[in-house]
Amino acid sequence: MRVGLIGLGAMGLGMARNLAKAGYLTAVYNRTFSKAEALAAELQIQACETIEQLAGQVDVVLICVSADKDVLMVVDAIAKTIQPGSVAVDMSTVSSETATVAAQKLAEKNTAFLDAPVSGGVEGANKGTLAMMVGGDAQILARVRPVLAAMTARIEHIGGVGAGQACKAVNQIMCAGINQAVTEALAFAEAQGLPVEKVIEVVSGGAAGNWFLDHRGKTMIQNQFPPGFKLALHHKDLKIAQHMAQHAGVGCPLTIATLADYAKLMAKGYGDEDISALYRLKQKRSSN
Repeated sequence: MRVGLIGLGAMGLGMARNLAKAGYLTAVYNRTFSKAEALAAELQIQACETIEQLAGQVDVVLICVSADKDVLMVVDAIAKTIQPGSVAVDMSTVSSETATVAAQKLAEKNTAFLDAPVSGGVEGANKGTLAMMVGGDAQILARVRPVLAAMTARIEHIGGVGAGQACKAVNQIMCAGINQAVTEALAFAEAQGLPVEKVIEVVSGGAAGNWFLDHRGKTMIQNQFPPGFKLALHHKDLKIAQHMAQHAGVGCPLTIATLADYAKLMAKGYGDEDISALYRLKQKRSSN
C-alpha cells in the first residue's frame, strides 16, 4: 500500500518516520512546505506541494492536523483527486460530528473513512507505541491495520464512524483528572516539606502509580514543562468533550474546572507548555 501523510507537527513527524521505517510512506504534505521538504529528504520520499497532489497518488491518506475546521478543509481537498477505493484515516482529535461529516464527503467519492485518534503523546509517536481508537468499518480497518500498526502498540475498533473520537474524548477527560490529581498531590507534598522526588518514587510503586506521574512528576517539580502534549491542545480537546457531554446531558465538572485552569495558564502565555504546567497553579494555591 502506498501511504501519504498530511500534517507534520510534533506527532506527525514521529508517525512519518515509523511509517517510512516500515516501508509504507511514499509522500508527505505539510502547510509549511519547507518542513515537508526537509523530512522527505531525510526519508527519501516525496514532498507534495498540495494535498490534491498527494491524495491522487496513494492508496491510504493519513491525516494528522489540529482542529475540526482543518480536518474538513483537508477532506475537501482530498476529495478532489483521491482514487475510488482508497482509504482516508484521520488521526486528529476532533468531534464525532466532524468525523461523520468527513465520512459522508468521502463516501461520495467511493472512499472509505476511519476516525482513528491516538493517545501516547510525542513520546509514543516517536517510539511507535501509540494507542489508537478507531471508528468506522471493521473490514476497512483490517485492510489498513498493517499500516497503522507501524505507528502503534495497540489498535482497538470501538464502533462505527465517530466512535473513535468519542473514545478519545473519554481519554482526554481522564487525562484531565489525572493531571489535576498528580499536580495537586505533588504541590501538597512540597507544602509539607517532603523530599518530593522520594515521594514520587514510593507512590509510583503503589496504587496511585500512573504514566503521568512516572513521566512528568520529576520534571514538573523542577518547574520544567517541555511539551509532550501542549496545554492549549488539551484545552481544545476538552472543549470538544464539554460540547459532547452537554449534547448527551452528562455533567463533567472536572472538565469544566480544568478548562478554567488552562484558560488562566494560557492567558499568562503558558499554552505551548506541557499540560503538567498545571503545577504552576497548584503551587500558588498550596502556598496561599
